[in-house]
Amino acid sequence: MRNNNRRLVILVASVAVAAVAIGAAFAYRQGPEAAQAEAAPLTGSPSPQTPSKTPTPVKPTPTTKPTTAPPKSTGPVKVTVDINKLSQGRAPQIPHLVGREVRGGAGSPLKIPGTGGIIAIGRLDIAALAVVMTGEDDTELLKVDGTGEVRRTPDVTSLATTADQSAAAYGSSWISNLGGTKKQGGTVYAETVGESGSVRSLKVPDAWSVQVLEYVDGKVYYRADTDDTGAWKLYSWVPGEAKPTLVKTVTSPSAVSRDGRVAASVNLINDGGSCSSMVEVASGKQFSRTCDYWVTGFTPDTVTAVGGPAYGDGYCNGVQAAVDTRTGKLIREWNGCFHQIVAEDDQHVLIVAVGKGQGEETGVERAIIRCNLATPDCELATPIAVDKATEIGT
Repeated sequence: MRNNNRRLVILVASVAVAAVAIGAAFAYRQGPEAAQAEAAPLTGSPSPQTPSKTPTPVKPTPTTKPTTAPPKSTGPVKVTVDINKLSQGRAPQIPHLVGREVRGGAGSPLKIPGTGGIIAIGRLDIAALAVVMTGEDDTELLKVDGTGEVRRTPDVTSLATTADQSAAAYGSSWISNLGGTKKQGGTVYAETVGESGSVRSLKVPDAWSVQVLEYVDGKVYYRADTDDTGAWKLYSWVPGEAKPTLVKTVTSPSAVSRDGRVAASVNLINDGGSCSSMVEVASGKQFSRTCDYWVTGFTPDTVTAVGGPAYGDGYCNGVQAAVDTRTGKLIREWNGCFHQIVAEDDQHVLIVAVGKGQGEETGVERAIIRCNLATPDCELATPIAVDKATEIGT
């Protein structure tokens, strides 16, 4: 049986996975443009896909001076992706979900208990974190440690971890199955590895649509609005402090970079689409603007912004894209059926792609694919799986 498509303006882009799983399907404003090429396999020998049972320590990425331009790109800018034509490559180098198993990052693969839909995942040291559905509209965060012990936090809808996976932030909010907010209020949580009683919280009783965006340099960045109109404001909070700080330089944020220097601001949303601006957090300086794509993230060096279509309509996103943060110029556009895009590193993106069975309730093929930003090449990062949840974590 085919799912019915619904046409709606995108409400919650920075938590795209959560919105899809809760029922607000992201869609696109129009059909994909004619592609100029098919995705070619990435070069190099594929690595085995069997998850390692030996925990691998995660080392913080050294801070480097950012470049001012993306790597030189070759080949066609617009590429059609068919997951059944891609060769197998290495596994994702960040946490990810296949079925109910969290893989990658620090620690052994861990299974998320229960049967509720999983809408976001991450790693906190060797533990697995997952935001799961507990009913039509209800959610909770599960923390599963290496022994299988489970801790539950109710009403959590968003999740972010630090780059070295030593800390995590998550936010509670009451979101309906259509992506809107059911009631006012929420809580922002922060947790650090190895500290006794390390979970700290900030209650925000006057806020609507609380969504954690990033956790960097000891600060949690989250967005919320005060009147349930979708006019989001960006806040930073240092765990342990009694009050957050309003970041006045960024309005209607949809993403914050891993280093906290750059943000995406959605400054126009209507029935025809949306426009996103890339801005410097410290000054509010606008680097560039795009009305072709909705920006949901950045590469670690902030040189490239990634996201999906500016307007949604249907079961999946028809395009995913990478643009130059400083100029807004399109670097690469992938055409197909997609659910999520995340930058794996400065040179590659990971995309949850759908193959056969698009829109069906059973027989749906999904895989995480890796695509090169500098070339039109892509590969399978996970084997194609049928009727298994597939997510990219933080």
